[in-house]
Amino acid sequence: MTMQAARCPTDELSLTNCAVVNEKDLQSGQHVTVKTTPNHKFVFTVKTHHTVAPGSIAFSLPQRKWAGLSIGQEVEVANYNFDKSKQCIGAMTIEIDFLQKKSTDSSPYDSDKMAAEFIQQFNNQGFSVTQQLVFTFCDKLFGLMVKDIEAMDASILRGEPASGKKQKIDIGLMVGNSQVIFEKAESSSLTLVGKAKTKEARQTIINPEWNFEKMGIGGLDREFSDIFRRAFASRVFPPDIVEQMGCKHVKGIMLFGPPGCGKTLMARQIGKMLNAREPKVVNGPEILNKYVGESEANIRKLFADAEDEQKRLGANSGLHIIIFDELDAICKQRGTGASSTGVHDTVVNQLLSKIDGVEQLNNILVIGMTNRPDLIDDALMRPGRFEVKMEISLPDEKGRVQILTIHTNKMRGFNLLAPDVDIKELATETKNYSGAELEGLVRAAQSTAMNRHIKATSTVEVDMEKAEKLQVTRSDFMGSLNNDIKPAFGTNQEDYSNYIMNGIIKWGDPVTHVLDDGMLLVQQTKNSDRTPLVAVLLEGPPHSGKTALAAQIAEDSEFPFIKICSPDKMIGHSEISKCQAIKKVFDDAYKSQLSCVVVDDIERLLDYVPIGPRFSNLVLQALLVLLKKAPPKGRKLLIIGTTSRKDVLQEMEMLDAFSTTIHVPNISTGEQLVDSLELLGSFTDKERASIAHQLKGKRVWIGIKKLLVLIEMSLQMPADYRVTKFLSLLRDEGALNEGDQIRI
Repeated sequence: MTMQAARCPTDELSLTNCAVVNEKDLQSGQHVTVKTTPNHKFVFTVKTHHTVAPGSIAFSLPQRKWAGLSIGQEVEVANYNFDKSKQCIGAMTIEIDFLQKKSTDSSPYDSDKMAAEFIQQFNNQGFSVTQQLVFTFCDKLFGLMVKDIEAMDASILRGEPASGKKQKIDIGLMVGNSQVIFEKAESSSLTLVGKAKTKEARQTIINPEWNFEKMGIGGLDREFSDIFRRAFASRVFPPDIVEQMGCKHVKGIMLFGPPGCGKTLMARQIGKMLNAREPKVVNGPEILNKYVGESEANIRKLFADAEDEQKRLGANSGLHIIIFDELDAICKQRGTGASSTGVHDTVVNQLLSKIDGVEQLNNILVIGMTNRPDLIDDALMRPGRFEVKMEISLPDEKGRVQILTIHTNKMRGFNLLAPDVDIKELATETKNYSGAELEGLVRAAQSTAMNRHIKATSTVEVDMEKAEKLQVTRSDFMGSLNNDIKPAFGTNQEDYSNYIMNGIIKWGDPVTHVLDDGMLLVQQTKNSDRTPLVAVLLEGPPHSGKTALAAQIAEDSEFPFIKICSPDKMIGHSEISKCQAIKKVFDDAYKSQLSCVVVDDIERLLDYVPIGPRFSNLVLQALLVLLKKAPPKGRKLLIIGTTSRKDVLQEMEMLDAFSTTIHVPNISTGEQLVDSLELLGSFTDKERASIAHQLKGKRVWIGIKKLLVLIEMSLQMPADYRVTKFLSLLRDEGALNEGDQIRI
């Protein structure tokens, strides 16, 4: 029949979501299609009311808006029958907002109760996707829009177990066991609580397509899993469960560790890993401004978007990530700045109030990065602020394999990596290399390989024929490893090679015993979990070769980090700068899993002299603390000290700081001295026999270093006089004692 559109007679009828007709035309509860144009039909459930004129059909304002109807418009109305086996509503998703913006409030509305009320009010009514209607709940009016309808499983209607099949439909009939899911409109300030506020299969915060290797991250699997456990587990769970647990999300992560180990890369990739807003990356110094109050305003601007979204969307707000690089530049300990403005203090205060102040935000994740966590203000490090503290340390062997694989993948794909390149071998050879240094190693090897194909004539040209066959070989990597890229926290061979320039001369059992005991201590450091810190003191007379033996033990240990803390590198240093230099050596050692520090010539480090101001108490106290300080968990440290004045260290109560003491003696018999000459191969057999005859049965007292000097002096003489000169030098260095002892 053709009917005329009219206005709904009462507000009460407007809330029923029904079209209203005269009882002479149709019956209450009947379903009809209203055809507005040849191509547009809309399904309504009807109610009757005596005030509606026969031949008219009355619609509420939301219905007229949805169907595009105007008052007095003629429409075609026909009966509509639902197929209950296919068109009963299983689940319907409805977008909800306050009907009038002026009536908004911040009270939470229970979507479970709301769904039960909705089904009660609109039972046995027809609904279409995109349909608009008004709903009253707790004396508030809400505007609704149907977003999505799923048909009820036909198996359930027959009383059988659910088949699990889901089918989308455009028009459905509301029944008593339909499920209604409320979703807050995007710009709404409405607060929903309860299970029916989101779909069960809601969008996860973790991007399903992320992959460590594609993201260019290697060696950080454990760190990522720890960060995920602490910072994102609560964000993956449905909000209603999180609310029921009273759980608060982690808002801050602090990444610290040596330079080049992937802190910035990790922070950048966390943003890609999450379905979150594009992260805001801020370099610490960029925040600071010369004008008063501008630095604090810069901090407020970073959080403005998150604040605005939280006010509008509440718990449904997206995650905002803010990344601070070089955080120590702006968040130094308060009260330590020398400037009169105290700008650092106010910046720290502003950041504290934004992350976890009175009006706290729950939709932010702040990631801070620094090489110097000791400089950061303590208030920032407590739970509720930067509560997840993660050390990004040097990669282990498995991590180095991953990093080298990532950086050589492209070459391998284009067949530019020679078959003789073994990534596992390179990973073994690159102990203590950071991620950045491994990338530098690959670049250096590529440069070496490309250089082979450059013809350096009057002009620099590329040999194109050979360039097409370019491959990066094992020798390119090994050459770069030995010459170009050295680890910042590794063994500097030049450091200790100078001390063992002439090798170790095993002139007798005492030297062998020292080396054997040294290797036992190396094995103890590697294998024992009870003693992560082992400190040994090599003591003996001057020139006995203590430093060379310490350097040899360190080299034989093959620890990835070896440093020699020597007084010759601290000439002219003040007491304080000397303490800082010694502390830096130990701090660097703690960053490696296995480290060896040689503290050479301890009495010189302490500025000891037998007269006047005897020693530096500042340096002594620093050394006492560092020698006893255990390395961080999972790290092991071997300390080898050397001294010629054991008695002085005893008086200073320093011997107790060492686990054990090994005595390094001088050459004390003529036979030992002759054995040394044979090992050095400096004299001929005849000359050695003559020297042996002269020294037979005599006792000497000479250090191996002094002996080397005397031998070299003797060798400058003509061949006939070398033995005589050598024996003369031996006597000149000391005096004859009791007729047969040469005291040197």
